[in-house]
Amino acid sequence: MDGAGAEWPEPVVRVQSLSESGAATIPDRYVKPEAERPAMAAAAEVELTEGEGIPVVDMSSPGDPATARAVSEACREWGFFQAVNHGVPAELLRRARGVWRGFFRQPMEVKQLYANSPATYEGYGSRLGVEKGAVLDWGDYYFLHVRPPHLFDPHKWPHLPPDLRETTEEYSREVAALCGRLMTAMSVGLGAAPSRLQEAFGGEEGAGVCVRVNYYPRCPQPELTLGLSSHSDPGGMTVLLADDRVRGLQVRRRGAWVTVDPVPDAFIVNVGDQIQVPTKNLELTSPRLSGVEAQEPSRVLTNATYRSVEHRVMVNAVEERLSVALFYNPRSDLPLAPMPELVSPDHPSLYKPMTFDEYRLYIRRKGPRGKSQVESLKATDVGGAT
Repeated sequence: MDGAGAEWPEPVVRVQSLSESGAATIPDRYVKPEAERPAMAAAAEVELTEGEGIPVVDMSSPGDPATARAVSEACREWGFFQAVNHGVPAELLRRARGVWRGFFRQPMEVKQLYANSPATYEGYGSRLGVEKGAVLDWGDYYFLHVRPPHLFDPHKWPHLPPDLRETTEEYSREVAALCGRLMTAMSVGLGAAPSRLQEAFGGEEGAGVCVRVNYYPRCPQPELTLGLSSHSDPGGMTVLLADDRVRGLQVRRRGAWVTVDPVPDAFIVNVGDQIQVPTKNLELTSPRLSGVEAQEPSRVLTNATYRSVEHRVMVNAVEERLSVALFYNPRSDLPLAPMPELVSPDHPSLYKPMTFDEYRLYIRRKGPRGKSQVESLKATDVGGAT
């Protein structure tokens, strides 16, 4: 896909190098506007119910209707949940974290061999968006395409540590298979056929898979910046292997920021914009959806929206932090629009069609922008949306 430009608008500075320089302050380019700083949201957190956190869903019986209900409720109410007993070996999770920590500990000249560009973002990166003079996030990353096959480029995959490639490929296969199980549960939880959401993504073979490893170095002034600014994920579904030692992910909930406490060996799963759109304004009944059995035929699921929710990442003055995100996306040339059977005169489409390629290009130009990405897809005339 043609990207947002051939080169970055300014010389790229590795955040890890800034962290390791020993400076007591961060450059102005990383200082967030006052309203976006982590300290400004601290007071809002106390308004939440004590002990409230994102749901935990047991995936040991993915075909169980109770599992589908739990997944569906979490996607509607939070847009996030932690999946436990998910079937991906804990030993593989540890290996995945280990090889990528090993990569970020390589000498800078080794990492620089894989420096990325805005054309694809694939490789070793330190910024999102191509706006000149933008305020930057305190983090480096590594981005890789896994599927479809024509986007897989072995030259972009690091050679060090020696087992990084094999481990990352195995990890991607296992987590992509988990995504398939999650998609089934999401569909059943909507009252649709088990394969319906996957079909909207272009089928199992059509779905795209990519991985981004996020590295957040120690920061001397964590109260002034963020590892990743507030955003909703542009893709379909994100399955995150969080750092097993340091918290950092925050989810917006009723105007406040909830800091996630990762469950050991769990995945943090969140709905992306591509799932919010096809399930927006959903009203399912058995008679209207010919050939599709609702899980609870007597219940009308009015506006049962799977929501892509804003989230962000804090940084730490004492500890570095690493996470591995796998993105499960629709086929890139399919129009992004509500599924036809979920639209009626009483519940028209809220979104104008756009392919994932077009949407992804918009994101790459603008960088993280809260929920403005998916709002940009809203039809200007809802009644006349096509």
